[in-house]
Amino acid sequence: MKILVPVKRVVDAYVSVRVKSDNTGVDTDNVKKSLNPFCEIAVEEAMRLKEKGLADEVIVVTIGDKDCETTLRSALAFGVDRAIHIKTDNVLRPLAIAKALAKLVEKEAPQLVITGKQSIDADNNQTGQMLAALLNWPQATFASEVTVEADKVTVTREIDGGLETLTMALPAVVTSDLRLNEPRYPKLPNIMKAKKKPIEAIEIADLGVSTASTLAVQRVDEPAERQAGIKVADINELIEKLKNEARVI
Repeated sequence: MKILVPVKRVVDAYVSVRVKSDNTGVDTDNVKKSLNPFCEIAVEEAMRLKEKGLADEVIVVTIGDKDCETTLRSALAFGVDRAIHIKTDNVLRPLAIAKALAKLVEKEAPQLVITGKQSIDADNNQTGQMLAALLNWPQATFASEVTVEADKVTVTREIDGGLETLTMALPAVVTSDLRLNEPRYPKLPNIMKAKKKPIEAIEIADLGVSTASTLAVQRVDEPAERQAGIKVADINELIEKLKNEARVI
């Protein structure tokens, strides 16, 4: 079985982001960037399936400018077999990304695609679902457990009411949730090997997909500051304020 894992380069999860003064977006100049945490989980799950003897090859792919090569190197340090860089200098929306990935899936013919459920920058949670729709493949989102047996994959997924278990025929698309696994820390020898591994480059124009978007960002603002809380003397005062001031009871 071949597994394809799309990954994304995002502003590091531990960086405090700031909105640009003109409110056109987030200031990313001189800001540390790294592998999207949900993508890390997806790579880890693919490697675990390979280590169990359930996969022969794990491939990572990213879409973006030349700086995204560092993201692929980070994924290769997990022990991934191959990396593919779909090159573009444009910022793409989920549908355009899904279209490009669909073309790559046709070329590589993986039996399983594992993606992060969302990126922590845009938080769209759309690419995996759109990819499955374009491929006409079954999908399971928010996976907290993945089991592969023969030509089927069983996924336990987190829903509002608890847990739901789905069994699907391969090929399929799975998106990873936080509790799926805890990614490993790459060992130094693997990090050094990753620096020397070749990365296949593909121009997005060569895939023959339209990357035009009908979406436009109108404005980005900081979240409103929360007002300071107050202390109440006793439960009676709390109930009185909830009833007469907050009007929630």
